[in-house]
Amino acid sequence: LPLLLEATLLQLASGSHHPFYNGFYYNNIMNDKGNGQDKVVSFNEARLVVETPKDPVYSSNGANVTLPCHYRYEPDRESKRKIRIKWSKLRDDYTKEQDVLVAIGKTYMAFGNFRGRAHIIQAGRHEASLVISDVHLQDDGKYRCEVIEGLEDENDVVDLRLQGIVFPYQPPHGQYRLNFHEAERVCQEQGAILATFNQLFQAWSEGLDWCNAGWLADGTVQYPIRLPRKPCGGLHLAPGIRSYGPRHRHLHRFDAFCFSSALRGEIFYLDHPAGMTLEEAKQSCQDKGAEIARVGHLYSAWKFLGLDRCNAGWLADGSVRYPITKPRANCGPAEPGVRSFGFPSKGRFGVFCYKER
Repeated sequence: LPLLLEATLLQLASGSHHPFYNGFYYNNIMNDKGNGQDKVVSFNEARLVVETPKDPVYSSNGANVTLPCHYRYEPDRESKRKIRIKWSKLRDDYTKEQDVLVAIGKTYMAFGNFRGRAHIIQAGRHEASLVISDVHLQDDGKYRCEVIEGLEDENDVVDLRLQGIVFPYQPPHGQYRLNFHEAERVCQEQGAILATFNQLFQAWSEGLDWCNAGWLADGTVQYPIRLPRKPCGGLHLAPGIRSYGPRHRHLHRFDAFCFSSALRGEIFYLDHPAGMTLEEAKQSCQDKGAEIARVGHLYSAWKFLGLDRCNAGWLADGSVRYPITKPRANCGPAEPGVRSFGFPSKGRFGVFCYKER
């Protein structure tokens, strides 16, 4: 092995036509004498450095946000080449990164659902910050800021986190009926998206305790436990996030953990002395220029607007729920939360309506 290693190093030293990287950045390595020997014509000792915040950047659904990114040279110098800036979004499941934007000078191009919503800040020297307008739920995650000058290429990562709420969701037909793709769809139908692990962990740290396993955005199945108990992994396991790991996205079936952020509109409650059927409730909201609220709307209003209503109301999925921020007698358990009556096939209730601003 030592002889083989020595022979390999000798071969690389004699056969390579590229200089060994030693911390310098070479501008020209071609020798104009044509004798096959490398010669450094010029070089500089400036090192390209890219910096983003180490702490997460927080935003909410519908807001505008700036992801700071700056670059510099050590020692300081001016670039003699056009700088190329590339932003990409890292995926939770570690598949190929999603292109967000590429810029050269004042010319830039945004991609996918970032088209028309993303641009580079042009103010200031060595600025590469990204502005995202009308933030979507799907924008939550890690972003890579990459600065390219010739052969030099450096990058750093910034974490965008949406302020939101995670809620467990079961469809009307019962527990553990959703494969991964169906879980994605039902969350979207409720004004939400599948939660990430970081979002579930944050919810757990804020008190979420749920014994049913649900899909997350990366294709894993997990559930948060604050109070260990026998049916939920055992009495002797510490509190935490229980994980089933990655599951088959078509064959395996669980519930879903959905994530919703701040509302772009308002929620209000309508009632009728005799109550309403689900169809009557939908029509009542439409008569007020609104739509029947979704589950994600109700959770967001409870979380961010302090909605407190001890009257049960229909929601778009056919469930009946009500939000309590100040627990009191005849309004359910002693803890704040969104109470559920399930999916009654009969009955007459009020309705929660949602109106976009």
